[in-house]
Parts: sequence; C-alpha cells; structure tokens
Amino acid sequence: MPNMNDAKWTETLSFRLSTLGVLVADQYAEALAVHDLKPKHVGLLEVLGSGLAGSQLEIAKLMRVAPSLVVSLADHLESMGAIERLRDPADRRRQILSLTSEGRDLLAECTAKALVLDAKVAAELTSSQHAALSEALGRLAASYGLPVRK
Repeated sequence: MPNMNDAKWTETLSFRLSTLGVLVADQYAEALAVHDLKPKHVGLLEVLGSGLAGSQLEIAKLMRVAPSLVVSLADHLESMGAIERLRDPADRRRQILSLTSEGRDLLAECTAKALVLDAKVAAELTSSQHAALSEALGRLAASYGLPVRK
C-alpha cells in the first residue's frame, strides 16, 4: 500500500481508470456516430446478443440504468430494424426484446470498431502486458458484478 502522505491524486488507480475511461468512451462514441448510436445502444445489443436478459426490466437491471432509458434505447434500435419487441405469452404486460439479423450485423460492426480502438489503446503495450491488463480488467469488472464472458 502506498504511503498516503506521498500519494498524488493523478497517480491513483481510480483517477487513471476514470480518466482513460472517459477518453476511450468518447473515442468509441465518435466511432459509433456514423451508425447514429451511442455506447449504451451497443450495450443493449450485446445484452440481447449474449442472451443475458430479454425483458426491458431485466435489461435495465443488468445494465444498471433506469427502465425508461432502456425503452428509449429500444425505441431507437427498433426504428433502425436492429431489434424487435414481442409480447411475452406468459405475461401480456411484458415485452421481450430480441435481435434481428440486422441487429446482429450492427453488433458485429460495433464490435469491430471496438477492436480497432482496442488496438489503438494497447499500441504501447507488449502482448504480455496487453494480456495482463485484459485479465486484470476482467477480474475488476467481475468483482463489481459486471457481466464478463470467460
């Protein structure tokens, strides 16, 4: 543990992660703008594509956002033909969201943009540093309850 008297705010892990996160998120948002999407739209596509949740309420809980935001995101994606809403036969009040083939293609394009950005972000790292960072971030994400694919 570093000496608290010698620690500088800009050297803390929380500062560095949050600052880099904002910069990378802005770059990813810029790359998605060509599709008229924001990162949360892609998050919704990924939730549906991975089968982690289907109802709007389940998605909101998983994404840790207000249900009204999921409705707004879904409205936009539905207008693009990327998702469809179906009534749950067991509960007519509930809507189940699912990806269309256009949605799967769009998710693949957004993933490709993320991979290009990953390469840019990791350009200064060796392959072993990149692997270690990826593993460490995966562990941190899991420790915060974020869905992580193994």
